[in-house]
Amino acid sequence: MKKRLLSSLAALCLAALQMGAQPGVFAVRPQDTSAGSLTMEDAVLGYGLSPETLKVVWRPDSRTMTSDGSDGLYAENPLDGTREQLLSPEDLSGIMQSAADRSARPDTAAPVFLKWVSHDLAAFACRDGILLADVAGKKAEGLISLPEGAANLVLNPYGCHPYTLGNGLWFCDNYGNSYPIAVDGNPNIIYGQFVSRNEFGITGGIFLSDDGSKVAFYRKDETAVGTFPLLDINSRTGTLFQIKYPMAGMASENVRVGVYDFSSNTVVYLDCDDFGYDQYMTGITWSPDGGHILVQVLDRTQKHLKLNMYDSSTGEFEKTLLTEDNDRFVEPQDPVWFLKGSDTRFIYKTDNRDGYKNLYLCDLDGNIKRLTCTEADVEYAANDGKNIFYTSAEVSPVEKHLFCTDIRTGKTRRLTPASGWHEVSVSPDCTCFTDSYSSLTVPGVVDFCSVSGGGRTNLLTAPDPVSEYGYCEISLGTVRSADGKYDNYYRLIKPKDFDPSRKYPVILYVYGGPHMQLVRNSWLGSLARWEMYMAQHGYIVYVQDNRGTPNRGAAYEKAIYGQCGQAEMADQMEGIRMLMSLDYVDKDRIGVHGWSYGGFMTISLITNYPDIFKVAVAGGPVIDWKWYEVMYGERYMGSPVTNPEGYALTSLINKAAGLKGRLLICQGAVDNVVLWQHSLSFIRECIKNNVQVDYFPYPCAQHNVLGRDRIHLMDKVTMYFEDYL
Repeated sequence: MKKRLLSSLAALCLAALQMGAQPGVFAVRPQDTSAGSLTMEDAVLGYGLSPETLKVVWRPDSRTMTSDGSDGLYAENPLDGTREQLLSPEDLSGIMQSAADRSARPDTAAPVFLKWVSHDLAAFACRDGILLADVAGKKAEGLISLPEGAANLVLNPYGCHPYTLGNGLWFCDNYGNSYPIAVDGNPNIIYGQFVSRNEFGITGGIFLSDDGSKVAFYRKDETAVGTFPLLDINSRTGTLFQIKYPMAGMASENVRVGVYDFSSNTVVYLDCDDFGYDQYMTGITWSPDGGHILVQVLDRTQKHLKLNMYDSSTGEFEKTLLTEDNDRFVEPQDPVWFLKGSDTRFIYKTDNRDGYKNLYLCDLDGNIKRLTCTEADVEYAANDGKNIFYTSAEVSPVEKHLFCTDIRTGKTRRLTPASGWHEVSVSPDCTCFTDSYSSLTVPGVVDFCSVSGGGRTNLLTAPDPVSEYGYCEISLGTVRSADGKYDNYYRLIKPKDFDPSRKYPVILYVYGGPHMQLVRNSWLGSLARWEMYMAQHGYIVYVQDNRGTPNRGAAYEKAIYGQCGQAEMADQMEGIRMLMSLDYVDKDRIGVHGWSYGGFMTISLITNYPDIFKVAVAGGPVIDWKWYEVMYGERYMGSPVTNPEGYALTSLINKAAGLKGRLLICQGAVDNVVLWQHSLSFIRECIKNNVQVDYFPYPCAQHNVLGRDRIHLMDKVTMYFEDYL
C-alpha cells in the first residue's frame, strides 16, 4: 500500500509541475475568470454557496435508513430497493390526536420526525413538545412538554427522561410529569451539565445505561473557582455579571459522578479519589449489562490517567483496568466502546502506546491488544463483535477513509475508494454505511454502500454551488517543517486573473493550534469563503497547518508542549519563506490574520518577525497563558509555577514594546473563552511603551462575532488590509 501511495503522490506532483505550479503542489483547482465575484455578505453568510448534502438517520438495530415527509415515515434500503411505510400521514394524525386527548391538550400541527428512541419508538417534534410514537403498534406512547428553561433532555426508552433545569437534574415521564434527581440550593453546585469547560471530549453531563433503568451524571462544584466580571451594556446603567473561570495555576472545580436508579429513586456517587480534589473524570461508559461504569480519571497535570471500573449499584471502586503516563500530556477524548455481544471486552483509543491514536482491544481483566496497526491517527466508527470499523489518515493526512479490520485475523480492508475526505455512518447492524465525501474539485457525493462490497448506490451528487462566482485557482501542497521531520500541508489561492509577471501581496490566515486541521482534500480544500473574497480582490491567500495541529501523530501534536507558539511559528515561517522565493510574491507586503489561538499566533508572528509582517489583524487573542483556563492551558503549558520560563517566553505582554507593523485587535467585550483581560492588557502595555496599536471591540459579542455582525467584522478586517497592506 505504501508503494502505491508514494507512486500516486509522485504522479500528482509531476502533473502539478507540468502545469507550472511551485514544487510540493499535488492538487490544483483551475481558475475560473468568466464569472462574477463574492460580496462580503456572500463571503460571511454564504446562503446557497455550500454544496447540497444529505443526512441519513438509521433505524436502530437495522440496515435501513429513515425517510420522512408529507407522505409519512419510511424505512428503506437503496441497495435492494426496499421501501417500507412505517407510518402514514393518517397514522401520525391519529397518534397525535390520541396523545393530545390523553394530556388534555388541543389538536396540534402535523408532527415532524426527530429521532429514534428505540427500534419501534420514534420521537416527533410538535408544537406542544415531543410526541413519542410506537411505530409497530401505531399508537401514542407519550407527549412530553417540559418546563420553561429546561435543557439537555435525553429521551429514554425506559420512559424516564432526564433533563436539566437551572443547576438541578430532573426527569419526566412520557406525559411530562417531572421529578427531581439531584437539586441543590447552592449556586456553585451544578448537576447533569458539562464539566471541565468541554475539554476531554466532554459535551454533556447525562449518561443513560443501555436499558435506561439508571442514569449517571456529573456533579460540578465550582465553590473554589474564581470569578471574572463581564459587562452587559444593554441595561440603563450597565450591569456586571460574574462568570466562573478557573485560570491556569489557580483553583479549579471539583467533579464527581453520581448514579440514579429510576426504580428505587436512589443516588450513589462513585468512590473516585485517585488524584485529589481537582482531578478530571471523562469517558463515562456503562457496561452493557448495567453492572459497571468505566471512567477515565486524569490528574491535574494531565500526565497520568487511570481507566477505572466501579460498581454501578453501590458506587464502589472495583479495579483499575489500565494506566497511561506521559511526560508531556495524556489527552482522553472518547469513551470506550464495548464489543457487540460482550459484557467484558471493549475497544479503547490512545496515542500514548504506539505514537498514533490507535484502537486497542481490552477486557475487564486488564488485558490489552492493539487492533489498528497503522502509523496514522484513527477514529472509531462501529463494531459488530467480529469486525472493527474505523476512519484514519493512513492514505494521507489530508484525506479521511473508512477501513474494516477483522478482530480475530487482523485483516484490513479499505471501504472508501475515491480520493478525498469521507464522513461515514455505519448502519447499526454493520452491513451497510453511508459515504459522504468531497475533494478539492468534487463538491459532494453521498453513496449508500455495502460493507461486503456488494454494491454502492448514489443518493446525491451535489452540483458546484459557486460556478458563477469566479473562484480563483486553489492548490494544495506541502512544505517541510522547521525541524525537517514532517511535510506540512498548505492551501494556496492565487488572485483572480493571476499574472505571474506581477507581484502580489500575501495574507497568511492562521490558526495553528490543537484540535483544528485547516487544510484537507475536501471541497475547495476546506477554505473559508473570506479567503476567496480576498483572492478576488488581488491577494495571494495562504493557509498552512503546523506542528501542534491534529491528525499527524503524538510527536507532531505534542511538539508544542511547554512553549506554545514556538514550533508553530517556526513551521509557519517555512511556508512564508517558500512564498517569498516565488517571483510573483511581493516580499514587502505580507499580512497575517487569525482568531483565538490564531489571534495568539498572529500577534506572535508580527512581533517576533517584524521585518516580514507588515500588517496583522488578531481576533480574540490569547495574550498570556496564565490568564487562560486550567484544563487547556495547563495541558499544553504546564503550570505557571512549574514552567515560569515557558510562560515568560510565550507571553505577548513582553512583545508589545517591540511592535513595529500595523496591528488591529478585535474582540467580543463579553468573551467568556478568552477573557477581555488578555487584549486590554496588551493594549495597556502598548500605551505604556508609546507604541501605536488599533483596537475594535464588539460590545455584545462573546468569543466569536456571529450573524450579520460578522459582516461588519470582516469588512473591518478587509479594510485594514486594504488601507495598510
